[in-house]
Amino acid sequence: MPHGIVGRFVAACLAGVMAVIAPAGACTNIMLIAADGTPVYARTMEYAMEVKPDVVVIPRLFSYSGIRPGNMQGIKWTTRYAVVGVMAFGQPFVSDGMNEKGLAGGALYFPGFAGYAPPQGSDPQSSLAPWEFLTWALTNFATVAEVKTALDKIAIVDLPAPIVNFTLPFHFAIHDATGASIVVEPIDGKLKVYDNPLGVLTNSPTFDWHLTNIRNYLKISAVNANSLTIAGQTFAPFGQGSGLLGIPGDPTPPSRFIRALGYVASAKQLADGPQTVRLAEHLMNNFDIPIGFIRTDAKGGDLEYTQWTSVADLRAKKYYIKSYQDETLRSVNLMSFDLDAKTLYLAPFKANATPPALEFSKP
Repeated sequence: MPHGIVGRFVAACLAGVMAVIAPAGACTNIMLIAADGTPVYARTMEYAMEVKPDVVVIPRLFSYSGIRPGNMQGIKWTTRYAVVGVMAFGQPFVSDGMNEKGLAGGALYFPGFAGYAPPQGSDPQSSLAPWEFLTWALTNFATVAEVKTALDKIAIVDLPAPIVNFTLPFHFAIHDATGASIVVEPIDGKLKVYDNPLGVLTNSPTFDWHLTNIRNYLKISAVNANSLTIAGQTFAPFGQGSGLLGIPGDPTPPSRFIRALGYVASAKQLADGPQTVRLAEHLMNNFDIPIGFIRTDAKGGDLEYTQWTSVADLRAKKYYIKSYQDETLRSVNLMSFDLDAKTLYLAPFKANATPPALEFSKP
């Protein structure tokens, strides 16, 4: 796609795309730090229908131009940093990604709590649609600190997706190569920013609520429970994992937050980025949602499932992804691309339902 034609292309895409996007309410985000200081970020993406994702590399100096209701001109910017990430339905905005400086992040569903600024009275040149925010942040800034400074200069406005008159409710997890993390939440028209040293985020309710909820689980531990003696009788645990008795296993956002925090806090720290990428992949396997596990009504309704899982090594600038149809983790080395290219690089997801056969040595 040539530079500078994004606006009208996106308006046309969104008109058809957003009419069929179903709510995504089960995304899970974590960050791990390797012993050498390498941050590794990982997340799942859940939807109730196939969103036709592509892995995309957005080059430097790529022009974005938002289109607003009534075909009015919206915000314009030119990318400063190249980005690798995931886009859906052919629209050149990422829902997850990492840039060449190691700034990474994702949009997670935030229903019932996202409160955007009204578009009336907002400066169109400093107002972002919800689906534009993450791409704007990743293509313009190198660190979490830079993002925090810039947030006072922009607003995320309540712009319904075309045709369906539906505004996508998001909040955002953002991490950088220093290991810093923040959560950005649109609340009552303002952008509320939380430092997030835990590196964990799920969905609703607000991030501060999740932090308070941790206090309900203070006795949970990766260390096995001791035996208990009552009236001369000793009761020993049945087996391994007794310290984790009571950790929530259901797929609701509060339960996934606690479970993700438990995995992150108890995981053995590994030496470097490559080893930690594999560790993150194993941790995220615990948040896979198979088709049929979540239903909106007794007759089936929307069957939300984990469409893809991504992992990013923020120092090596390597991005990894696997899909529901193909669980093999694929890698993208962002720094191997021409980051000053004139067009987007695209790699469509291809279903590979047949596991590859093992290769045996000859007798």
